[in-house]
Amino acid sequence: MKKIAIINGHPNKDSFNFGIAKAYKDGALQVGNEVKEITIADLNFDPVLHFGYQKRMELEPDLLKAWEIIQWADHLVWIHPVWWGGMPAPMKGFLDRLFLPGFAYRYRENSIWWDKLLKGKTAHIITTLDQPGWYYRLFYGRPSVNQLRKSTLEFCGVKPVKVTYIGIIRNSTEAQREKWLQKVKELGKRQK
Repeated sequence: MKKIAIINGHPNKDSFNFGIAKAYKDGALQVGNEVKEITIADLNFDPVLHFGYQKRMELEPDLLKAWEIIQWADHLVWIHPVWWGGMPAPMKGFLDRLFLPGFAYRYRENSIWWDKLLKGKTAHIITTLDQPGWYYRLFYGRPSVNQLRKSTLEFCGVKPVKVTYIGIIRNSTEAQREKWLQKVKELGKRQK
């Protein structure tokens, strides 16, 4: 049994991303896992890191609660659409505000190296696209995945980080969407 945190980065609750989150959760619960959800659209926080890393901003209660869930979890499932090659702005703000030095990683004094404070956790990124996943990888270099997977999660010690691309969403049929939801439900059952 795993403790799974599902982090949904889509700001629109009527989006297909919420169906994906539900399908993953249903699959994970069917095989006895514990699941907690973080819906970034529901959180009350300032997404702007106003002072960069020069001055610490106090974390709002919703961010503190989200961090408790992330610390609790063994496996992090990140669900988001790709917009202009990246993730939605509120999700980027969530990462900027929460994945801080001392929380997710710690720089070593007088060293170029750092301690990865989220070691032992695994993750899965499920991202929706209006293009085929192979096209996003080949022609654009998958910037949102590189940012979340390599520059954030792996930087903080989360490994392995798997990726599932779902698309083309824009022109998809009900039958195709149902097929994708079944695929995601199976991922939830296997905690991948």
